[in-house]
Amino acid sequence: MRLDRVAVVAKREYLQRVKGKGFWIATLVLPLFLVAVTVVPSLLLSKSSTRQRVVVVDSTGEVAKELQTVLAAPPREDQREKGRSHPTASFEPTVEAMGPNPAAQREDLDRRVRTGAIDAWIWVDAKGLATNNVEYHAKNVANFVTQEILRDDLSTAVGRVRLRQAGFNQPEKIGELTQPIHLDTVRIAKEGSRAEGGMAGFAFAYGLFMMLYMTIAIWGQQVMTGVLEEKGSRIVEVLVSTVRPFDLLLGKLTGICLLGLTQIAIWFATLIALSAPGVAAAIVSLPEGVHLPTVTPLLAISFATYFILGFFVYATFYAAIGAAFNNLQEAQQVAALVVFFLIVPLFLMFRIVNDPDSTLAVVASLIPPFTPLLMTLRIALQPPPFWQIGLSYVLTLSFILGMVWISARIYRTGILMYGKKPTLQEIWRWVLYA
Repeated sequence: MRLDRVAVVAKREYLQRVKGKGFWIATLVLPLFLVAVTVVPSLLLSKSSTRQRVVVVDSTGEVAKELQTVLAAPPREDQREKGRSHPTASFEPTVEAMGPNPAAQREDLDRRVRTGAIDAWIWVDAKGLATNNVEYHAKNVANFVTQEILRDDLSTAVGRVRLRQAGFNQPEKIGELTQPIHLDTVRIAKEGSRAEGGMAGFAFAYGLFMMLYMTIAIWGQQVMTGVLEEKGSRIVEVLVSTVRPFDLLLGKLTGICLLGLTQIAIWFATLIALSAPGVAAAIVSLPEGVHLPTVTPLLAISFATYFILGFFVYATFYAAIGAAFNNLQEAQQVAALVVFFLIVPLFLMFRIVNDPDSTLAVVASLIPPFTPLLMTLRIALQPPPFWQIGLSYVLTLSFILGMVWISARIYRTGILMYGKKPTLQEIWRWVLYA
């Protein structure tokens, strides 16, 4: 192996791609797209508020009055946890007694909804309460947020009526006595115990996991596409006359890996710049003794290291596929098998989040194709023993060396093959006799 030639190829790959429009479009547009589909809808929903004029037809004579009391009361503690301190929907209830002709009354209510006199009406009767069902009629029944708020308040009202009928004269007091208990989560570490929000820790680990997943998937595909482009343009015939296929492949992988790290660095810098004001405000508003998750040196080093290892694991697969086949359509059919190794960690993620030291978590995180994603997730949640981290490095490096050796032999023969689509038996012969 000639390191100087590997460096030349890596430099060429890096500069050629970093100057392309596609790199900057993917780097800048993807974060904006993710913000648009996640943050913006939530922000708009939190800022929006609707008020519904609702007619409540109640045959019991008790539920509607109790519902009016519930709707007029300030949000309870459990409702504030759901974001109800600033409700996105409020109601203006009007109580009507059930008339002697329910069918005609229903038709009249429908007419008033169609003409805009009211927004919705609900029908409460003994038969429906027996099965815990109350009818809700409106022009729009896709407003699930509004319906959830109304359902919670109606459930509270019905519960109070039932408690009163059972002999409990102060149902409101029972609600106060049965408030949910909060868990003040405290993370225990060698550096000392500290209060830390459970959801914040999960969100942090999940964010790192998905960033690593997306980058490996995107840049692994770039390796396959690059090999196919060079093969189709016959440039590779000139390159292999001066550079060994092994050096050429290693240089290509190194250059594209550095480009992926550049993209991650830009994403992190953008994320820090955009989130700094919000994080500062969150820190100020945190209760005393509660802290946000921190990026430890172990986590930062592991993230970069496992990205490099993960990139090389999957890039060698994609490079071999690109060298073996003649066009993108043929290669993508086989590349779908590689995606399987990226999808498996997604299925295991929530199981590992729940118990990062389980046997499943330990074994799965030591399987080289899964190691970069799952071990990063485990370190972000709860750092495993150092022997497991060290063993994961050894196993993954050994796997990469073996895959580079196999891929280089396929690369050596496949990049010069054109025409007929090779069979698996032919590709295996390339590995054995190249």
